[in-house]
Amino acid sequence: MSSAKFKRTLITSALPYANGEIHLGHLAGAYLPADIYARYLRLRGEEVLYICGSDEYGVPITLTADRLGITPKEVVDRNYASIKKSFADFGMSFDNFSQTSRDIHAQTSQAFFADLHAQGLFTQRTKDQFYSAAQDRFLADRYIEGTCPRCKTEGARGDECESCGATYDATELINPKSVLDNSPLELRPTTHWFLPLGDWQEKLEAFIGKHPEWKPNVQQYCKSWFDDGLKERAVTRDLSWGVPVPLPDHEGKVFYVWFDAPIGYISATKEWALAQGDEKAWRTWWQDEETRMVHFIGKDNIFFHALFFPAMLMAHSENYILPENVPANEFLNLEGQKLSTSRGFAVWLPEYLEKFSADSLRYTLARNLPETRDTNFTWEGHQAKNDGELGNKFGNLINRVFTFTNKHFDGKVPEWSEEMMTDLDRSALEKVASDLEKWTEHMEKFEFKAAMEICVHAGQEGNRYFDEAAPFKVRKDDPVRCGHILGVTFQILRQLCLMLAPVIPFGMEKLWGWMGMKTDLWVGGWTEGMQPIEPGRPLGKSEILYPRLEQSDIEEEIERLNKMLEE
Repeated sequence: MSSAKFKRTLITSALPYANGEIHLGHLAGAYLPADIYARYLRLRGEEVLYICGSDEYGVPITLTADRLGITPKEVVDRNYASIKKSFADFGMSFDNFSQTSRDIHAQTSQAFFADLHAQGLFTQRTKDQFYSAAQDRFLADRYIEGTCPRCKTEGARGDECESCGATYDATELINPKSVLDNSPLELRPTTHWFLPLGDWQEKLEAFIGKHPEWKPNVQQYCKSWFDDGLKERAVTRDLSWGVPVPLPDHEGKVFYVWFDAPIGYISATKEWALAQGDEKAWRTWWQDEETRMVHFIGKDNIFFHALFFPAMLMAHSENYILPENVPANEFLNLEGQKLSTSRGFAVWLPEYLEKFSADSLRYTLARNLPETRDTNFTWEGHQAKNDGELGNKFGNLINRVFTFTNKHFDGKVPEWSEEMMTDLDRSALEKVASDLEKWTEHMEKFEFKAAMEICVHAGQEGNRYFDEAAPFKVRKDDPVRCGHILGVTFQILRQLCLMLAPVIPFGMEKLWGWMGMKTDLWVGGWTEGMQPIEPGRPLGKSEILYPRLEQSDIEEEIERLNKMLEE
């Protein structure tokens, strides 16, 4: 549904796992699209809350802590700080970026569990699990290695064999041992709580059926799970690191991350509300039917956001809203290969930002988002987009217009008027205004790649007009016509600024200021940006917004990745 049918929009991005840095695949999947949409809505003057935070529980965190000889809390706090800084430097406009290891999240998750438990909605089941007598604890799958039951390769993980690709239950491993001390393991019974998703399948099918506008990949994934029949899912596990299960005689049991992580959206909203001085304000965003909720995720999270979390919200005794859309993206490949964090075959955000601009990366990714199929990032493609489009089509036009105006018209918008319009002038303005309308339509439907195509077309129209009208040719013989051409070009620039701002905010905030706009771009910017820039307005002095990328830097990045593939 269009945002116009709701009073406000709650936007979430899948919580990044606090066991490492953010890479380009993460950005293209769940973060940049969400930020583009949040910025678009703010630009339009709509009420928006953009919530996220780091997902900080689970076995990989404890494994990292064990390997480094520090506590899990030290691991997640260190990674949280780095992730938060990288996101800020990249221009992510979160209203709150929280942590699931905070007390408010534990309290929120435990209260949510207690509500469902009081209704008798969980089932309890006892199953055998590997136990380490040497460590006096049950071990999760990632703590276990053994011989693959399929291909007989040694060193297979507790849930998957990297050699043959087989998946299995850890109890099927041959000669299972602890990865920590190589000690033998034994099977012991342990009891856990499960959410029987099948009880909500009929409601979930009806819920999904009300949203034919959802992406085909989301619809198809959901249909396949419905066809197989939804199975029960464990919501607790035996682990020392996690939100404790709030029941007596449950020492050592915590929530499975797929139960507590989505509740992190709620706890992060509560934390935001407290910071605003109104602890009940979170309810407006989660329990008011005039709020629209949109989850931005990668395709590997479709099950949890389209089915599992909605079932949890349906089951709660309070009336929670359900997601209005789950625009899941496919995956981003790198130089024709799948990203591999274990091999380091990735472009990590903090390392990228040490050498290159955030706007440049945001632009390239926005032009190549994996909205309907997997796409590919290449350094040469990034260079071409930065130099050929961002620099030449947009940056160069901006610089030419401001430089010419500052030099020949005393740094003020020259006289221009409707009476002086030629067919060339009107045609250019009409085409760019039409592009702005089309751009808005695509943005409303989460079609950001298509919206970027419109931006590129509008930039081409701006350049074509400036070249054909040629103010530099008529300046001496007809200074009035020259000034009018520049005035018309500024009307094109203000509309280009609106279209590009959600994608390249750093540069467009500068352009907004150079044009002498009176409002904040994100507060009242749309209203002012839709009004003509009047003659006589003082202008700022421009600078080169998007310089060309150094060939040596690009070659260095390509060589680094090639070495990773050879190892």
